[in-house]
Amino acid sequence: MSLASKTLFVTGASRGIGLAIALRAARDGANIAIAAKTVRPDPRLPGTIFTAAEDIEKAGGKALPLACDIRDEQSVEKAVAETVAKFGGIDILVNNASAISLAGTLATPMKRYDLMHQINARGTFMVSQKCIPHLERAANPHVLNLSPPLDFDVKWFANHAAYTLAKYGMSVFAWAMAEEFKGRIAFNCLWPRTGIATAAIQNVLGGEEGMKRCRKPEIMADAAHAILCRPAATCTGNFFIDDEVLAAEGITDLDRYAVSPGTPLMPDFFVPADGARTVVGRT
Repeated sequence: MSLASKTLFVTGASRGIGLAIALRAARDGANIAIAAKTVRPDPRLPGTIFTAAEDIEKAGGKALPLACDIRDEQSVEKAVAETVAKFGGIDILVNNASAISLAGTLATPMKRYDLMHQINARGTFMVSQKCIPHLERAANPHVLNLSPPLDFDVKWFANHAAYTLAKYGMSVFAWAMAEEFKGRIAFNCLWPRTGIATAAIQNVLGGEEGMKRCRKPEIMADAAHAILCRPAATCTGNFFIDDEVLAAEGITDLDRYAVSPGTPLMPDFFVPADGARTVVGRT
């Protein structure tokens, strides 16, 4: 159960869940390529690729900060090439970068629509495509998309169809690639049962009061770590929920992950009420 000496390419790793996953791997002594856009501090968005690199190094890992726009093919190719040159390969890809706008059809400008689909769906496809040749040379290669189970209940689409389709695009690509690369590379998705205390909650979904009803990003980091340590040959095509992953690892007391222990938690979008999952790659 260690990612020591593994090289992770993590999109959107300058803050939030992406950074938490990187820090958890760094504690094992992993190498982390921080592929993100933020190079200068933003008052609404904590952290840059450089502050993330400092935190990763302090945690025990090796960091490579990469100014990377996953909408741009040349930017992605350059970041992947620099990662391979620095660390000798890529063992794990975490497609974490995402854009959100919870607006209805008439309130969604096409510029915002394009941004979500370019980052979430197209960006995930492109970064995966560029990393796959290197992953195929790794000993236990994993791709983990931070995207939801494919529950096609119309309630998840009715109020923000553009965002939902962009996030589901990430999941469809993992679902398809798990079959395409079966036996060679593991492709899985991970999603939280509750809200996670990130900038999206702070700025879009509820401010400080909303943050109190969330769990910390560390729950996703610990769940991701457990998945990425599993054998790629047998752990693929799954739509994981964070607390279910931890329960399988014997971790059922989740109070330590709560931002405000005892406060009722905010349920996340897209989690089927009956626990059903779309699953591929199993027989």
